[in-house]
Amino acid sequence: MKYFLIGLTFVVSLLLIVVVVGQESKQAGMGTAIGGGTENAAGGRTRGKDAVLSKFTVVFGTMFAVLCLVLGRYMNTF
Repeated sequence: MKYFLIGLTFVVSLLLIVVVVGQESKQAGMGTAIGGGTENAAGGRTRGKDAVLSKFTVVFGTMFAVLCLVLGRYMNTF
């Protein structure tokens, strides 16, 4: 059971990393301070791919937190 939970936590953490990296930046970043291009950052709700990735981020983040708490309790570390 312990190794299954550790493996599941590992897979969820990798998926969380992929989903977060896959999202587009909502801020201009350092490139514009140095003289980068001008981007039109339209505020408001995210659409399309970013909306789906945002929802997956919440789901995987919650799963990761719950799995870490369960593993901590199961292994008597807190």
